[in-house]
Amino acid sequence: MGKVLVLNASYEPLNITSWRRAVVLLIKGKAEQLEQGGELVYTNFPLPSVIRLRYYVRVPYKEIPLTRRNILERDNNVCQYCQAKGDQLTIDHVIPRSRGGGDTWENLVAACVRCNVRKGSRTPKEADMMLNTKPRRPYSSLHFELVKCTRGNSNQEWKKYVIGI
Repeated sequence: MGKVLVLNASYEPLNITSWRRAVVLLIKGKAEQLEQGGELVYTNFPLPSVIRLRYYVRVPYKEIPLTRRNILERDNNVCQYCQAKGDQLTIDHVIPRSRGGGDTWENLVAACVRCNVRKGSRTPKEADMMLNTKPRRPYSSLHFELVKCTRGNSNQEWKKYVIGI
């Protein structure tokens, strides 16, 4: 028994809820089931995996704070130059501060100490060190939770409703 992805009426991810809450929304007629898991909650009621609300819920935009932890989480705790994993990662400025690079989502990446020292105060092109993925601002505050829940083979039915994961 797991988590259920809740979509707004417009099919955009809204949140992740428990299977119990999802079943209550389905029984009350406030949501419809789009995907189901392999298990049954009752004899003929399949366990929901993705539900969509029948009415649109307006969600205020919430800015995701730019923190070291969020940068590492966005980059999956992997060096963006050499793919090294681990706890010894630093934050690297793609365009160095000495050259006017600021602290933005698009200019900060996770890097291992070795790559960060090797790159120094040069751009990736000058250091001949290409980034594996282009850094970008996460789409929503739900982004990190969705990434965790769709890693590996878990919640595969969510992937078609989640863009950019």
